[in-house]
Amino acid sequence: MPQITLTPAQRKVHRADAHHLNPVVLVGGDGLTPAVIKEINAALHAHGLIKVRVFSDDRVAREAMLQSLADELDAAPIQHIGKLLVLWRPVPEKVKAPDEDRKPGPRDVKVLKFSKRGGQRPEVKVVRVLGNQRLTPGGQVKRAKVLKKSVKKSAL
Repeated sequence: MPQITLTPAQRKVHRADAHHLNPVVLVGGDGLTPAVIKEINAALHAHGLIKVRVFSDDRVAREAMLQSLADELDAAPIQHIGKLLVLWRPVPEKVKAPDEDRKPGPRDVKVLKFSKRGGQRPEVKVVRVLGNQRLTPGGQVKRAKVLKKSVKKSAL
């Protein structure tokens, strides 16, 4: 897969965002094994912007690792400073399957109580109303009554 190309301004923004991050993946003496590449791919999928620490003293090898990771994982190389590599890939949108049987959840309702004296502000109270409850005109929460069905209609 080809790597993502970024403008210098975009790269600068990602460098600034990565400044406070800690390395997510550590690459040891074995180098880029398939397990390490799989972990880096999972971290990119979860976070988007990651730091990778490489425990190798060879700068050219680290530069080659950054380029191979960017090519292999379809990511953008952001920065190589010391033994840290910074990679970025846009996080894919999560698809939520809508649940058809789901009922509405609790809702918060503002209740205004006006004063009997005219010059005062109304008292504002936020009340949580559950699915089996109703709000009375006085601002109280009561459980909804079960409506009785007629005998004649239930016989049909």
